[in-house]
Amino acid sequence: MSDGSSFYITTPIFYVNDVPHIGHAYTEVAADVLARWHRQRGDDTWFLTGTDEHGQKILRTATANSVTPQEWADKLVEEAWKPLLETIDLSNDDFIRTTEPRHEENVQKFLQRLYDAGFIYTGEYEGYYCVGCEEYKQPSELLDGEGEYVGLKVCAIHSKPVELLNEKNYFFKMSAFAERLLALYEERPDFVQPESARNEAVSFVRQGLADLSISRSSFDWGVKVPWDDSHVVYVWFDALLNYITAAGYGQDDEVFSDRWPATHIIGKDILRFHAVIWPAMLMAAGLDVPHRVFGHGWLLVGGEKMSKSKLTGIAPTQITDTFGSDAFRYYFMRAISFGQDGSFSWEDLSARYTAELANGFGNLASRVIAMVARYCDGVIPVPGEFGESDETIRAIERTVTDTASIAIDRLAIHEAITAVWELVDSLNGYITEQEPWVLAKDPDKRARLETVLFTAVRGLGTLAVLLSPVLPKATERLWTALGGVGTVQSQRIDRAWEWSGESSVAPLEALFPRIESTSE
Repeated sequence: MSDGSSFYITTPIFYVNDVPHIGHAYTEVAADVLARWHRQRGDDTWFLTGTDEHGQKILRTATANSVTPQEWADKLVEEAWKPLLETIDLSNDDFIRTTEPRHEENVQKFLQRLYDAGFIYTGEYEGYYCVGCEEYKQPSELLDGEGEYVGLKVCAIHSKPVELLNEKNYFFKMSAFAERLLALYEERPDFVQPESARNEAVSFVRQGLADLSISRSSFDWGVKVPWDDSHVVYVWFDALLNYITAAGYGQDDEVFSDRWPATHIIGKDILRFHAVIWPAMLMAAGLDVPHRVFGHGWLLVGGEKMSKSKLTGIAPTQITDTFGSDAFRYYFMRAISFGQDGSFSWEDLSARYTAELANGFGNLASRVIAMVARYCDGVIPVPGEFGESDETIRAIERTVTDTASIAIDRLAIHEAITAVWELVDSLNGYITEQEPWVLAKDPDKRARLETVLFTAVRGLGTLAVLLSPVLPKATERLWTALGGVGTVQSQRIDRAWEWSGESSVAPLEALFPRIESTSE
């Protein structure tokens, strides 16, 4: 049960060099489900997402499209990234852009704080730089190029050539925080999750930390270094700070104190930035490190990581236009163990939509509402004496509520949904076993019929509350049909079985209409 404490959750801020694909939407939905769940549990919840708009990659993309970087960023944010929020039905409380004054000004304040504390110095660096990752690469992170790139070193992630750069930059003394980071991982084993991600972070730091180049002087698209405007802040150093600049750092100490620290939901490919560099930056500034960093797995298509550059990117609308946003949210949260890699296929999506949403949950809702309308004139009956089967359903309602809540605390979203689905299956089995359509034919079984329908309605209402973070649109429609009081999102999810409603049901159209055929 929640104690009403603060829950601040973030996604990464996404690069605006291209439009979003379902890999981006996967991260967004996961954070949204967690945010919605915590809100319904009574926590003071704040959900942040946004866009990363500085750096060499954005500059080059804008130049290639004959516009300024700001014009390019504005176009992509308004035409692609903000519309994504509606496409997948996000409930974010804020949307931060790194080109906003509230961010840029407070990035400079943070940087000045580190500079004044002696954690920044001038130096030279030469190394292989991947513009796609906006990161200097170690030799172990490079591959020998093939095809048109034979003879070149390429980034293992992007499969494109890296560039040998030599710059005079400002450096952050990250090496000074190696021991403190290792102590953090030891003292708080759940700081980095899942365990595979924690092990990666520990191993990386134990190999020895180098100081971090945090400025660039070869281009000017970025936040100016406050004491030297011939340099701009390294895009990752700039971007990571969004988590605190959006939360009030540098401008509202009270708000910042209430919100920070945060739980970060990220893709595992950017784990080191969040689990190593970011906490070191915060330690240097004397600020609390994040509450948790969770690096989820990749979405794979044809065995490869989702990528526009490799032509494996799928636009979210390709799915939502056919199946709807609820099905999108459900599929990716249920079909993939959160924290592990998962493969997407149209066949699996279609099969789960039909079996689990249309035939499982949707058909259950339609049958129960229709039977109350047919056999009780739409009035939710007053139950008679409860038998063992009825009590079993009530017990399952409580059990799955508690089990799902515990899973959410571990960020195991897939386990929470699996737990709730036990109630879906149990209610379907209960109705099949009790045969209310047979009971309705015998006047002597009227009391039993009413008890069965009452139990089914109560179970449906509990499902509506428990599934509302995952299926917000369908559950709101079901809630209305059940005569639920208020909105389904306003119900306490940790006491889902206690929901209250009016005395009658209303007609309900199919929550998940059958889809005869689908194609990419």
